[in-house]
Amino acid sequence: MSGIYIHIPFCKKACHYCNFHFSTIKNSKSSFIKAVCQELKLRSSEYLSKEIQTIYFGGGTPTVLEVAEIKIILDIVYDFYNVSTNSEVTIEANPDDLDLDTIIALSKTKINRLSIGIQSFHDLDLIAMNRVHNAEDAKQCLKSASSYFDNITIDLMYGMPAMTLDLWRQNLQTAFNFGVKHLSCYAMTVEPLTALEHFIQKGSHPPMDDELAAQHFKVLLEETSKQGLTHYETCSFGVPDYFSRHNTSYWLGKSYLGIGPSAHSFDGKKRSWNIANNSKYIKSIEASVLPSESEILTIENRFNEYIMTGLRTMWGVSIQKIEIEYGIKIKDQLIENATKLLVSDFLIIEDQHLKVTTMGKFLSDGIASELFLV
Repeated sequence: MSGIYIHIPFCKKACHYCNFHFSTIKNSKSSFIKAVCQELKLRSSEYLSKEIQTIYFGGGTPTVLEVAEIKIILDIVYDFYNVSTNSEVTIEANPDDLDLDTIIALSKTKINRLSIGIQSFHDLDLIAMNRVHNAEDAKQCLKSASSYFDNITIDLMYGMPAMTLDLWRQNLQTAFNFGVKHLSCYAMTVEPLTALEHFIQKGSHPPMDDELAAQHFKVLLEETSKQGLTHYETCSFGVPDYFSRHNTSYWLGKSYLGIGPSAHSFDGKKRSWNIANNSKYIKSIEASVLPSESEILTIENRFNEYIMTGLRTMWGVSIQKIEIEYGIKIKDQLIENATKLLVSDFLIIEDQHLKVTTMGKFLSDGIASELFLV
């Protein structure tokens, strides 16, 4: 199983918390689309023998592009790659971009999954985040999208200092009322060089409260469980047939191809990444030169990544896989390092898989770091 990720580096506005690669200047959009199509052609030889089962448009905000422009890129993928007949094709979108005409147009393309960046159904939250849309936009968008797409996931954020537990419950209930079958829920974090970091440093925004975020996470587990949604990854909740196949391939260590500025690729042993600069990316591709760097992952890198991603999922880390791929010595070291966490009920061993417990889920990344090879 392989996937293609296509990074669209444009946004209408800069959200205060975001540190992804994007630009609010879109005068290079036409040249960018040509460059993405050319990179897809240049790199197709890497995937001649592989079946593409997922395609994911991320960003940035992919729906800043016209539907016709998205279709141009999709047509190149289908012309130059062996795409599965039952592929999952996702596009990230913001509610303000998804008017009824756009939703209908998207439904007539190969796209069969929408990932909508709602973030909150409360206007004060959205204003604080510097989002373009408002709460009514979000609700209207979901109402319209649900008529044309069965597979919809929405993003929600929690952990903001002004968000009470009741407000968070209201956010979740609004999503449930729309019959959403998948949620991605993220704790707001303060990323370097973001507006949010600047506001906190100068005292115009309260700092994040880890204890409040943990309480929000507890409510999230309770409320999604009541709705029958499976918590299959730290931030991901869904009806089993609606799990994100693309993101799951990341967590399970499958290969993927990253297209566009800042996009990463992985083949199981080597990771590569494109330059995070739109102008330099376009110029390089126009010269038929891939603007990327790469590294061969060491055994330690590969082990640590497997621990990090595996413990974030409900499937956990296979002790047998560790022994087969890394040897009995490393497997024994893993069990030894896990002993303290097993005793303190943050980890369990179940069917020869190491998994985080309910108590450990909010701390899964920190727990993973305790098990890393250094």
